[in-house]
Amino acid sequence: MKPDTIVYEKKGGTVRLAVLQNGQMVEFDMFDTTAAIEGNVYLGRIVHKLETAGGHTAFKVNIGDTAEAFLNAYEPELKEVNMSEGQSVVVQIAQEKRAEKGAKVVRNIQIVGTTVVYRPFRTDIEISSKITDKEKAKEYRSAIRCNVLAQEGWALRTAAIDFDVDTVLEEMVKLRAIYENIRIKARTAVAPALLYTRENPLFEYIRRHKESLKKVVVNDHNLKSEIEDFMDLDVEYHAAPFETYGLEDQLIEALEKTINLKCGGKVQVEQTRAFVAIDVDSGAIKEGDKVDALNSEAAVEIARQIRLKNLSGKIIVDFAGSKEYRFMKPLMDLLSSELADDPCRARTVGLSKAGNIEILRQRRRPSLIDLFTTECPTCQGTGRVEK
Repeated sequence: MKPDTIVYEKKGGTVRLAVLQNGQMVEFDMFDTTAAIEGNVYLGRIVHKLETAGGHTAFKVNIGDTAEAFLNAYEPELKEVNMSEGQSVVVQIAQEKRAEKGAKVVRNIQIVGTTVVYRPFRTDIEISSKITDKEKAKEYRSAIRCNVLAQEGWALRTAAIDFDVDTVLEEMVKLRAIYENIRIKARTAVAPALLYTRENPLFEYIRRHKESLKKVVVNDHNLKSEIEDFMDLDVEYHAAPFETYGLEDQLIEALEKTINLKCGGKVQVEQTRAFVAIDVDSGAIKEGDKVDALNSEAAVEIARQIRLKNLSGKIIVDFAGSKEYRFMKPLMDLLSSELADDPCRARTVGLSKAGNIEILRQRRRPSLIDLFTTECPTCQGTGRVEK
């Protein structure tokens, strides 16, 4: 996927962000700037202590959001905590609330910068596996190690290779200061309280797609100037950019379960509580070569729909035609290739005995349908009514 345009529109406290490729929307995000979004840090208050499967302990935490957040007592690299109701705890949003579930929070806080990630509860230095220049990676690791203070961990991001070492070191100082400010606020704040708000997600999208990005469109003059200072890009201002670029209609279309393919077939997407089911319908196409072409077109479209609809968890795909491995293997490879740069780490894990391709994708943000709709109280989400 090589997106060329990002469209950003803010109205009140609501932000909508679309990533386009040749005018077609391939990613969409929407968030309430006043709500608990991924990356925010809070001083929360323990409301309930819970026993989870396997005898583990967890907590319900009031962070001031409309739903209580969920916190596991145990986290990798941290000692398991034994807290009581009423205690305060500093937590970060790891997964935003969706449907009836509250946000998932963690104590293992990370402050994300442009070139590095600050991990105050770790002691290691990680280098992005996408940095192919091993000599440069070694140089940066050495510089970071020489500037580590006491017990702290760092992760060098892929974007760091576009900056010199001094810039990385300067950002290390900046991120430490952010975390220290969080600690100072936590000492005097009364839970629940917001301690830190992550940077505007637009900049993360710009960094992610910088190789192919040609234009950013916004409806905020101050933000336009900020982006121009941040990166050498063509930045346009429009009062209503979603309307200008015809994205309102594309959003309505993206909420549909059925996607028509150019070859005449269809892709059906059904989201359930357990998993996402995707079916490729060949329609009147029966010839072997045409079915193969249909499946190839469907695989590319399915990868786009996964990102556009933000489908996550377990995804099961039923392609048309034969379920033999020799026919499914090229489709698995194609899906893996199309999802290779997915920030939510979608993985094609294999072929089931029934001949369905299985994909696992990290759940970080609400799906498109969760952003725009709620479950019907009459049919409880089945979409069916009594006879």
